[in-house]
Amino acid sequence: MKFLNKLERKFGKYAVRNLTTIIILGYVIGYILLMMGYDYLEPFMFDPEKILSGQVWRIVTWVITPPGDLSIWTLVMLFFYYSIGKDLERTWGDFIYNVYIFAGLFFTMLGSVIVYLILQAMGISFAGYVSTYYLCLSMFLAFALEYPNVQVLLFFIIPVKVKWLAYIDVGFLLVSFYHNNWVGRTLIITSLLNFIILYLSTRNYKKIAPSELKRKKKYRKQVQAAKNITGHKCAICGATDETNPELQFRYCSKCNGNYEYCNKHLFTHEHVK
Repeated sequence: MKFLNKLERKFGKYAVRNLTTIIILGYVIGYILLMMGYDYLEPFMFDPEKILSGQVWRIVTWVITPPGDLSIWTLVMLFFYYSIGKDLERTWGDFIYNVYIFAGLFFTMLGSVIVYLILQAMGISFAGYVSTYYLCLSMFLAFALEYPNVQVLLFFIIPVKVKWLAYIDVGFLLVSFYHNNWVGRTLIITSLLNFIILYLSTRNYKKIAPSELKRKKKYRKQVQAAKNITGHKCAICGATDETNPELQFRYCSKCNGNYEYCNKHLFTHEHVK
């Protein structure tokens, strides 16, 4: 975060304002093209082979590729992602939010290019549908990380905390990762790399640092040693407050040193000079 703060001081003025609004408007355009027919959307989609052949505009225009199918829940989904995106913008500021979103887009493209190059080396054509589904998922997971206890109405009826929905999403994601082939796993990891970096960067690693573990071990030894030290002990008979809880112990002000005696010997002992 310190590194990002330094970058923000230098380049913050170049951050794209209202990036969430731009993303949602892009989805609207993508859905309109999809309603007109897949052939209308295809020229804007991410395809490494066609990009390398000269259709470089796809590097930018693929962002309008919808994250899911068109259904009655599409408007709800768009409004939900707009809300959490704006909250993240207000929480992080425009620059850091830009970094997070553009990093997600970059890692998604990077994963697709890696898969494309490997498949090309194997003599297999790349036929992947690269969408912004994982970008939206990373946005939701980041929101859950920042506001885990915010409640939403599931199906407009059931109040549930965002963190539980995030746990469910991560669970489905792990199942999908397990049942996928190496292509799917590569795309999942790279597409969510921005959230993985965010999550790891917000953890407190001081607890597992070698110096901290050493300090805790030393502290436990000191506590144990302190437990073994007798609280009070008579300098004459050796009685302690543990072995003889009925006795009272006092220090003698006339003895030269810190000598403590039980009430049986406090007035009968010979003073140490």
